[in-house]
Amino acid sequence: MEAIAQDALGDSRAASSALERALDLAEPDGALSIFLLYPAPTLLERHVRQHTAHAALIADILSLLAGRTLPPPTAELQPPLEALSDSEIRVLRYLPTNLTGPEIAGELYVSHNTVRTHLRHLYEKLGTHTRADTVARARALGLLAPSPHQRRAGPVG
Repeated sequence: MEAIAQDALGDSRAASSALERALDLAEPDGALSIFLLYPAPTLLERHVRQHTAHAALIADILSLLAGRTLPPPTAELQPPLEALSDSEIRVLRYLPTNLTGPEIAGELYVSHNTVRTHLRHLYEKLGTHTRADTVARARALGLLAPSPHQRRAGPVG
């Protein structure tokens, strides 16, 4: 709420700082409800472009705000057709974020064509056709951390 208030007051630096603190607190437990009760998608989208430590968490929050859910895991998961290269894994780690291909390229200090090539290889190796499907499959295979909103809550009390 502090981030939303600071943003409304026009203090983007204070808003960014407050949002990063909130994400720091939310990520370990996957506590996303506050971000859903007080949605600020524009603020989150701006924040993800500022080299936050929580890009994947922000992607999950934005997905939930958009009403998207990940497909349920299949009973039998086939491993990738071929092992992923280190470069492909680096690109894969950026896929849950809202960064575009050129932005991922900038983060990795490679060309946009290189990112597109790695993405094409990821689609082939994981048997997927979209970025969202690739992220879901990679999570199901343990190549990416599970989405915080998919974690099962323990007993209350």
